Amino acid sequence: MQRWRGLEDVPHGWGRSVVTIGSFDGVHRGHQLIIGRAVQRARELDAASVVVFFDPHPSEVVRPGSHPPLLAPPHRRAELMGELGVDAVLILPFTREFSQQAPKDFVRQVLVDALHARTVVEGPNFRFGHKAAGDVALLAELGEGYGFDVEVVDLYVRGEAGGGEPFSSTLARRLVGEGDIGGAAEVLGRPHRVEGVVVRGAQRGRELGYPTANVETLPHTAIPADGVYAGWLTADGERMPAAISVGTNPTFDGTARTVEAYAIDRVGLDLYGLHVAVDFLAFLRGMEKFDTIDALLERMADDVKRARELTDGHDAR
Repeated sequence: MQRWRGLEDVPHGWGRSVVTIGSFDGVHRGHQLIIGRAVQRARELDAASVVVFFDPHPSEVVRPGSHPPLLAPPHRRAELMGELGVDAVLILPFTREFSQQAPKDFVRQVLVDALHARTVVEGPNFRFGHKAAGDVALLAELGEGYGFDVEVVDLYVRGEAGGGEPFSSTLARRLVGEGDIGGAAEVLGRPHRVEGVVVRGAQRGRELGYPTANVETLPHTAIPADGVYAGWLTADGERMPAAISVGTNPTFDGTARTVEAYAIDRVGLDLYGLHVAVDFLAFLRGMEKFDTIDALLERMADDVKRARELTDGHDAR
């Protein structure tokens, strides 16, 4: 899969494309349906499939300080799109100037001049151009003049338990923030992942016999609610069952919120400075303050036992 950053990276002489555009944060099951249809249509037309998304998130440029928690950083989104069979990903730097483009100018510059769109596949709520003035009806109207057609794909909807709510990044963020890891996985189609570099912490886990990787998460990461979780820690391409703590370590009167992962039954790991991934499988319990170290150790042993049982035989994907 080719990865381009900015229109100037699109190769000269690029042929006809089937394109889909959006933020695609999380590449959730609704996104997967749209992208999958674009890939399928491209194959039918013997064209290339291209996904276009923006970095940074448009809301941060249009309304500074309103950046939503991210379900997946740009490199992870591109990776997931590649797994769906996409031929190329175009990441457009979203600037104040770019945000002020009229819908017609955006279509001409991106879809027509750069990508030579044959078909554009979008969800029903797609908006584009200055102040989100463009919608799928306008896109189809412009397509008639520029020689591309528009296909609208309906989104998945959660079952009755979710109140019939469509799969969306907003829904996934809310579920992650509530600690509903199972619900988030239903929307995403996989466990929620947090990434970052392992840094030195207070090293209390090491002193207690449970050395943890203290993950300095990427900016704007969607971090689950405080508590203890079962999941996986991936480092250097190796995925290891893990017990994961999110919170401030109230037993030790901590104030900084951290994400720490203990690789179960692994001894002597040196992960400092490595970029790692933490996948959340299941919520085990809320964050607690213990009166004694012995009580904490007893609960930690139970957490590790349950995390080991839950991850056994499960795949992080």
